[in-house]
Amino acid sequence: MPPKKTFILTGLALLAAILLLPVLFAGASAQTTSEDELELGARLYAENCLVCHGEQGQGRVGATLAKPWPGVFPAADIKTTISRGVIGSTMPAWDEQFGGPLPEAEIDALVAYILSWQTGQVVDYSPAATATLRPPITPIPQVEGDPNRGAVLYDENCTVCHGEDGQGRIGARLAKSWPSVRPDLTIRTTISQGIEGSTMPAWSMAYGGPLSEDQVDDIVSFILTMPAVESPAQPTPDTEDREPSILSGWVGVLLGVVLFALLIGIAIWAQRERE
Repeated sequence: MPPKKTFILTGLALLAAILLLPVLFAGASAQTTSEDELELGARLYAENCLVCHGEQGQGRVGATLAKPWPGVFPAADIKTTISRGVIGSTMPAWDEQFGGPLPEAEIDALVAYILSWQTGQVVDYSPAATATLRPPITPIPQVEGDPNRGAVLYDENCTVCHGEDGQGRIGARLAKSWPSVRPDLTIRTTISQGIEGSTMPAWSMAYGGPLSEDQVDDIVSFILTMPAVESPAQPTPDTEDREPSILSGWVGVLLGVVLFALLIGIAIWAQRERE
C-alpha cells in the first residue's frame, strides 16, 4: 500500500479511536452510578424538578427530560443546564455557584437520575405527600377564588420556586405588600401568562399551562392572604464564569488529544516526505 494511503488510513483510525474513548468512558461511568446516588437524585427531582418537568420527566411547564440525549457528553450538557440555567428561558440556575440552592454533589445526583430513564437504571421512588398544614383562611372581599383551595394548589405548584411561605427561593418573594390598586389583577396576569424572557412560565391553560382559570384565581386569593416576610439572603452568583469555556472539562481534553494526534501525524508525514 502506498505510504500516503497508509498514513491517511492510520490517521482516520486514530481519530476514530480518540472520538470513541469518551463514549466508552461515559458508558462505564453510567454503569458505576450507585443506588444511593440515584435515590438521592430521585428525591431531589421530586422536591425541585417534578412540578415543571413531570413525575416521569414527560414535561409539564418545562421541557421533556425522559428522552434519548444526543451528543458525546449528555451528562455534562445536562449538568451545565441545571447548574447555570438557560438565560432567557424558564429554566433557572440551580447550582449554589450561580445563585441557586443546590450544591454540586446534588446536581450530580440529579443528572444521574435523569439519565437513568435512558439507561434503564431506574430506582423505585414515590414522593410522599408534603402538603403544608395551614389553618382555615378567610377569603378577601372582592377577590375571586378560594384561598383554602389556593393554598393546596400553591403547595403543589409554587412552593419549589417561591418558598413555602412566599419568602422567595429561586423565584420572587410573594409574601409582601402589593403596591397596585388591584394587586389581584396583577398577580393573576403574571400567573396566567408568565413573564416572557424570565423563569416565570405561563400556568393558565389559555396560555399553554396546566391550570384552569378557577385554579389560578384560587392561587391569587391565597397569595394575597400571605403575611409579609423578608426575603432570605441569596448567594451571589459567579457571573464572571457564566459562559462555560470551550477548553473546560472533557471538551478541552478531547481537543488536546486531537491536536496532539495531528502534530504526530504531521511529523510522520514530514519524515516520509524526506525519505
